[in-house]
Amino acid sequence: MNGIYYYLIAFFIIWAVALIFNNKLSNHGFEIDFPVIMWRTEKLRGLIKRISDISPRFWKYFMTVGVVVSFIAMVGMAWLLISSLETVTTTPSVSLVIPGVEMPGSSIYVPLGYGLIGLATVLVVHEFSHGVMAVSEKISIKSIGLLLFAIIPGAFVEPDEDELKSSSRLSQLRVYAAGSVANMSLAAISLVIFLVISSYAIPANFSENGIEINRVVGDSPASEYLTEGMVIQSIDNHTINDSSSYMNIVGSFKPGDNVTVGTDHGSYTLTLDKNPNNDSVGYFGIQAAKHYELKNNAFGPLPWIYFSLAELFQWMFILNLGIGTFNLLPMKPLDGGKMLEILLSYKVPERIYKPLVNSISVIMALIIVFSIVASFI
Repeated sequence: MNGIYYYLIAFFIIWAVALIFNNKLSNHGFEIDFPVIMWRTEKLRGLIKRISDISPRFWKYFMTVGVVVSFIAMVGMAWLLISSLETVTTTPSVSLVIPGVEMPGSSIYVPLGYGLIGLATVLVVHEFSHGVMAVSEKISIKSIGLLLFAIIPGAFVEPDEDELKSSSRLSQLRVYAAGSVANMSLAAISLVIFLVISSYAIPANFSENGIEINRVVGDSPASEYLTEGMVIQSIDNHTINDSSSYMNIVGSFKPGDNVTVGTDHGSYTLTLDKNPNNDSVGYFGIQAAKHYELKNNAFGPLPWIYFSLAELFQWMFILNLGIGTFNLLPMKPLDGGKMLEILLSYKVPERIYKPLVNSISVIMALIIVFSIVASFI
């Protein structure tokens, strides 16, 4: 089932329950005003304070370095976004990514389960880090909560705005940078765990034996013949033994070529389309990965869990790094836009830096919107 249907089913169930039990839910901190459901609590403030009290000095030093890293990432992300305009009509660099849903123009498909877990880590780590840093800076936390905009989940930590504005500019920078720095830190940890599993745990227990199809893109040349789980044994009489032989042959075809794919379920002839990311390269419409066999059965099926863990941490890395750095773009209301305003306020009067940041925000937003629209065309 296409992932979009799961979201539609969840939308109707959640909103039916919310509207039917509106009065009861209101007594437990819920605010329901279509299309937003918001849940506020003060109970988690104690947990945030305990984390902050572990070492307030460490959090400040760590996040001071994080502020510098954030501004470097801000410049890098802004440059990548602006430079993407050269190829926006052929390979848009910005597109919507929804777990379990194939988005037009996007070369990235995020699996439903791993994607939702990954997004949950993004939200929790991001918002909790804002809260921990705020408490470390002696700024009160009014409330903590979760929200749902239609079917899009979110989280928030609400610091006392008056206390935040009256704090030093460095304190404000540390609070605003905390969420993205935490996301980037979790991304780094996830990458290390992924590399350990994929480079040591999996090779120690499995041997590579061919290439397996793990996803077939809808309405692609492969969608009529190939299915997930098939093992590719040959392509146009070229034997496929491993990932190297697969990569060497798959990029050599042109759009319109008739290619015979041999699998463990039989042979099929496909007529290739144009690759969405490169018109000169033939497009099969499959995503493939290494096919493994267990070296021994001493531990039964238990070692197969390594593949699930590797994919989970891979998506945690991708989503935390992608969303964390995107949040540092110099545009309001993102944290990057607020940080840019504070930085400019050191030397530039408010009557200049406010309109300047607003103008930059509009430019960034227009590029993003244009890229997203271009991905659907």
